[in-house]
Amino acid sequence: MDDNRIIKVFVDEDPEPFAEFSPPVKFLFDTTRLPDGLHMLKIVARSSRGKEGIRIIPFEVRNGPAISVVGLKENDVVDSRIPLTINAYGSERNDLFVVTGSETPKAIPAWVWTLLIIFIAWGIFYLIMYWNKGIL
Repeated sequence: MDDNRIIKVFVDEDPEPFAEFSPPVKFLFDTTRLPDGLHMLKIVARSSRGKEGIRIIPFEVRNGPAISVVGLKENDVVDSRIPLTINAYGSERNDLFVVTGSETPKAIPAWVWTLLIIFIAWGIFYLIMYWNKGIL
């Protein structure tokens, strides 16, 4: 009996498979040739009896630098002028770590400020309550 099993792998809507294998297969999928954005991996497998099965896997490629924006979120409604902080950093060079620009500055969250104010108020309350009792 002939082994007609074959696996064809397609990317996006390309009618030609970028790879054909006999199962089982392990291979390294190089996404560096794909542009950043949404893509689709379509796998067509044929059994030894000639039946075909299809599996479609959507995925997103992000080989370019990571882009971080502070001051504007998706679907925000804005007017006038708004301050933006934009940072982009990638991982092209593994031999050098750049400290400057590696982190995107963010504002201190409101819950931290609230906690700090409550702690200071508690300290002042403690001082006022026990100032005349001779403990301090």
